[in-house]
Amino acid sequence: MATSAEWHEDYDKMSEAARNFSRAVKSVQEELEAVDWYNQRAGATQDAQLRRILEHNRDEEVEHAIMGLEYLRRVSPVFDKHMRTYLFTEGDITEIEEQDTGEKQKG
Repeated sequence: MATSAEWHEDYDKMSEAARNFSRAVKSVQEELEAVDWYNQRAGATQDAQLRRILEHNRDEEVEHAIMGLEYLRRVSPVFDKHMRTYLFTEGDITEIEEQDTGEKQKG
């Protein structure tokens, strides 16, 4: 049985899809935290060999986080919508939503 620290709601009352969504979100969080830790360590060490190892480990964690995000995009229309709006764009990120909304109102 899952512990209360893992789930905010009664585990048995959640659908398998809701549990998997939560698992994916938690995994992405953990991977991003690991990215931050490896990046801090790489930036702090004076040992060039260790820095390269830590940077390699960091980049592997980025890959894992992105795989989790792609899973979330595939199972969540909201993630899909926002990822399609904001990712791989140019310019001011805060203005993208306004541009997207304006184009939808025109069309």
